[in-house]
Amino acid sequence: MPHPKGGYKLKNGSKVPGVTTIVGRFKESAGLLWWAFEQGKAAERGEINSLYDKRDESADAGTLAHLLVENQIKGLPKMNLAKYPRDIRKLAKQGFHNYLTWAANNKIVIIQQEMELISERYKFGGCPDAIGRDAQKKLCLLDWKNSNGVYKDYLIQLAAYKHLWEENNPKNPITGGFHLCRFSKENADFHHHYWTELDDAWKQFKLLRQAYEIDKKLKKRL
Repeated sequence: MPHPKGGYKLKNGSKVPGVTTIVGRFKESAGLLWWAFEQGKAAERGEINSLYDKRDESADAGTLAHLLVENQIKGLPKMNLAKYPRDIRKLAKQGFHNYLTWAANNKIVIIQQEMELISERYKFGGCPDAIGRDAQKKLCLLDWKNSNGVYKDYLIQLAAYKHLWEENNPKNPITGGFHLCRFSKENADFHHHYWTELDDAWKQFKLLRQAYEIDKKLKKRL
């Protein structure tokens, strides 16, 4: 989800880091190596010119499927897909249809989305993708990813988003667990992952939050 223009700020005006910034600072090297590998393949295909160039993600069927989901949740007019290649449109539509089937079968209803939340206690911010209600009318947290795998970072992010929501909405805790909805990049294959609790992931995020501040102090000594 988009980072607010002015960054995340506490009530006193102090800037604080976002969830993805904190988690990204300590991302596993294996993930970075895979990213570099994918960038190399993109360069071979002529999609980028150097390692740090950004690919045109609109060419990914998974990205388009993700956009279709966001468009549907926001209640926006139907997207014009004419600018996308026919094969990309076909794959994205199928992935989107599979998502809608899952949501209908599980009676998931989105009640809030893309909320900019701040933790005054732990001094960080974040934008959870969505809060919903499941078939049992329990509040659940939903997150969409466009990726070819599930990574530990995702669990840590979800746990941090849960805390953000509950610190700001103490009377409406997340009791329905965590739903990760993922579209593969090239084929927009839809995958659903669910966890009832992520207590260990929250413990790790709190440690990363502390490490983030220590890391800043150490860098000043270099």
